[in-house]
Amino acid sequence: MTENQVFQYTVSKLIEALSSFPLDTPVLTSGYENGFENIQQPALKELVHKPNNPYYDGEYQLVSDGDSEPFQAVLLPRLERE
Repeated sequence: MTENQVFQYTVSKLIEALSSFPLDTPVLTSGYENGFENIQQPALKELVHKPNNPYYDGEYQLVSDGDSEPFQAVLLPRLERE
């Protein structure tokens, strides 16, 4: 690792951020394609499970009008770069 690498979170910072959420809350991350990115600040969101979605859409989606059985999860979204 070089000094030029900048990480948004270390283990201790991530534990500190996650400690504000209930311990039984599911944790999910954004994804698609390959490689790895920094994560953004964890956030509690309402989601629905859509297991029949294509793999590239993810089986969990943010709640929209008409969705049933929403649940809360902590999201660790990846930092998106252009």
